[in-house]
Amino acid sequence: MSDRVPAVHRYPLRVQWEDTDAAGIVYYANYLRFIERGRSDLLLAHGISQRDLMDGAGGAGDRSAAFAVRACAIEYLKPARLHDELIVTTALDELRGASLRLQQAVWRGEERLAEAAVRLACIDSAGRPRRVPAPVAAIFATLSPNLSR
Repeated sequence: MSDRVPAVHRYPLRVQWEDTDAAGIVYYANYLRFIERGRSDLLLAHGISQRDLMDGAGGAGDRSAAFAVRACAIEYLKPARLHDELIVTTALDELRGASLRLQQAVWRGEERLAEAAVRLACIDSAGRPRRVPAPVAAIFATLSPNLSR
């Protein structure tokens, strides 16, 4: 994963019983849910509804837009446990016409518990690639020192 320190979106969450296994440790697949929530919260915090994007509103023009995970590489570093207060960070690594790559991490205080490189493809309602809508691209650009405006 990248060593640079871009601007990040921070999404707080608390580990619930349903997130853990019988030993009270977060089940590995739930980290994917946590980072998905971080991405969704990033858009909502900037007034972008994914439902509106799918309906062709929210700056998507007359075509729908949605984000599909094309690839995800995740590394688990330390376990999270029941009732831990976590922060999911999201930073932009690369923005292209119809795709973007994000660096996401799950933190407990100063401890990094998991990190993920996530490639998203922007698609229309038929599943065809389409350009990332300009308002969404502008939001993601604020999360990169190389692309900020």
